[in-house]
Amino acid sequence: MARTTDAREKALETAERLFRGQGYAATGLSQILEESAAPKGSFYHHFPGGKAQMAEEALATYAARGDALIAYIASRTDGDPAAFVRSLCEAFAMEMERSGWTLGCMAQNFANELAPGDGVWTPRLGLIFSAWTRAIAGALQAGGIDTTRADAIAGALLAALEGARTLARTEQSPTAFRRIADVFVSALSAP
Repeated sequence: MARTTDAREKALETAERLFRGQGYAATGLSQILEESAAPKGSFYHHFPGGKAQMAEEALATYAARGDALIAYIASRTDGDPAAFVRSLCEAFAMEMERSGWTLGCMAQNFANELAPGDGVWTPRLGLIFSAWTRAIAGALQAGGIDTTRADAIAGALLAALEGARTLARTEQSPTAFRRIADVFVSALSAP
């Protein structure tokens, strides 16, 4: 009978948490193994490509959750761009607060460390940010905002949210997210 284990999932969850909290370079394999309680042999069985493969898989899962969050909020706000923006900002703020202000964006951390010098990671990260921007723009378009304006607002909103994570970590406060919501909701009603 085959033995089943959750070592792979625990290692990925631990890696994501560490990459989000301390970045790629500061997260070592030994720390991931220790904190996940994953056996070293199991690690290399599941991730023969080592830390880079684990990071790639953790990032793909993280990016998909970001896509799902945006889609979920868009479905809950039913074509109301202001409600969408407020809900998205609140979701980011709540996640940061629940983590004790420790969890940044994994894609942002990797971009800060690895782009533009790494020819593998840079395009991969660009695709993630582009997908999130398109998803936000789609939610705004569903609320009647024209495509060009929705694209511009979406790009600026994502950039503001990524920056707000940094401010929230240092201020240990959701204030930056609330300010973003107020500014972007006002911008939505501008001609």
